[in-house]
Amino acid sequence: MRVSIRGRAALLTALLLASYPALLAAALWPLPWVFAILVPLSYAAEVALPAKAADALARAHLGATLRFLTRETAAVLLLARAAPAEPRWYALLAAGFFLMHGARAAQTWLAARLDRCHHQMPVTTRNLDLPALRIPPAPPRTLLAWRGLRLLYLDALPVGLAAAPASAGWAGSAGAAAVLAAQAAAAAVLLVHVRRAAHLLDRSLVVAAVDEAVRALAPQVVLYFSGPRTAAYQATMWLGTLEAIAPTTLVVLRERALLAALGPTTLPVVCIPSSVDLMNFGGLGSARVALFPANVGNNIHMLRVPGIRSVFIGHGDSDKEASFNPYTKVYDEVWVAGPAGRDRYLRAQVGVRDEAIVEVGRPQLAKVLRTSPHSEGAVPYRTVLYAPTWEGWTDDLFHSSLLTMGPRLVRALLERQVRVVYKPHPLTGHRSPAARAAHREIMALLREASSGGVPHLAVTETEPTLYECFNEADLLIGDISSVVSDFVASGKPYAVTNVAGLAAGEFRARYSAAGAAYLLGGDLRELPDVLDRLERGEDRMAGARRELRAYLLGPDHPDPVARFEEAVMDACHRAAVRIDEESLALPALD
Repeated sequence: MRVSIRGRAALLTALLLASYPALLAAALWPLPWVFAILVPLSYAAEVALPAKAADALARAHLGATLRFLTRETAAVLLLARAAPAEPRWYALLAAGFFLMHGARAAQTWLAARLDRCHHQMPVTTRNLDLPALRIPPAPPRTLLAWRGLRLLYLDALPVGLAAAPASAGWAGSAGAAAVLAAQAAAAAVLLVHVRRAAHLLDRSLVVAAVDEAVRALAPQVVLYFSGPRTAAYQATMWLGTLEAIAPTTLVVLRERALLAALGPTTLPVVCIPSSVDLMNFGGLGSARVALFPANVGNNIHMLRVPGIRSVFIGHGDSDKEASFNPYTKVYDEVWVAGPAGRDRYLRAQVGVRDEAIVEVGRPQLAKVLRTSPHSEGAVPYRTVLYAPTWEGWTDDLFHSSLLTMGPRLVRALLERQVRVVYKPHPLTGHRSPAARAAHREIMALLREASSGGVPHLAVTETEPTLYECFNEADLLIGDISSVVSDFVASGKPYAVTNVAGLAAGEFRARYSAAGAAYLLGGDLRELPDVLDRLERGEDRMAGARRELRAYLLGPDHPDPVARFEEAVMDACHRAAVRIDEESLALPALD
């Protein structure tokens, strides 16, 4: 596959580069009919050229603008050679090309300026009314999208018409005039929109308007998140829970890309990229608790806001190192699902005090069912959910089963005539080419197998959610991650990959989530026995799962959402008490 892709790129690059001397030769000869054939071939090669090949040409100083100028020059030369008695036409065509590039620059600048007005305001929001800003309607996306390199293709009209018979030498100039008229109209519309939205780039005006709106909202709780758009799922998993609790919650993001990547929510959302704007944002004055789903450097800006109790909630309880990161000791409180989380921090000795740990359950698991379509008789086949974690930030081959056994595991499951739901981690392949290759191989296996009648499923988007996949599954196969810990809530059997080949006792002692799991070694020899036992209803780990559920996730009662809400309210109260104590400790002013 890679060879064919490279070969196609090389062929298109060669065709494109060969078209330029051919066009110049046809223009100088002159051979208008040959020129007319070469023009669409050259443009077709330009359109089909892969991005990497185009980048390679740019590095060789054969960028897009130069390539289009070469075709335009050939068109002017063709008119000069084919109709030497009519110099006005090739002079007008040359002037037209010159003006088209100037108009392209103006239109691109206006589009970029308008894009900044609407999408790069100093503070951007969702679900927050800002009447004081008088935000005008956004222009059509097409108007914003057609800028820069895309506008170069407009010269195809005058270049193509330049090959018309010599008696119609005016055709190329007419094409240039038509393009200039369209560009002028687009620029005029853009200018109107830019004038209407120019005030949105006024930092003080925008910050003040958002600040006023948030003050009116008076949030008690802040969900604070910073990171790449690929990590937005870490905040998204908390949105439903925070929508369900009584305290007013505000979502604060730090990167603009996160605003679109964040999942659907009714919660008000503000994105404040500037650390100075955040630390001076008066709208947070009513907030008492800040919830942090991830440990990132930008958290420091929120941690410095006085009067707010910092709480690390993470994005899933697991036995991976991320669930006992030494960074976590900077927070006032660390919330875990159950006793297992508390023990994990105490064993790790990373500086998190026992009194700072609060067991709050896993409210996201409230909708996880303990049945499946097969167990209820709705479908004739069992479903196995394979949900490997990603490769991580190091070259540890034992971090994810995807690299060492993923394709073999999926192939073995398909041979057993079970339905396979493949739910990879959102960051799969983010760092490792080998993980990307394994992922692609699994996707190909499932596509091929789905033609046989069983609707296998690969979940690479946000829907269906992980917990909806849980409800479909009769068996989970996963790595050491929060996915395994969360699946325990279903009470259904699960298997954990023992990629490192540790002894069963040592593996279960090291990873508490594996305490009630069937273990799969790298050779998968245990898999047939696990599947056979489940087919016969011989689930010897059922009792262990019931015990492990309480240890990992806490008690079933009260309702996990109610338990989480109570924890939030208690944290707000503790924050208020601390503020009162600090105010009493201040010396009286004369």
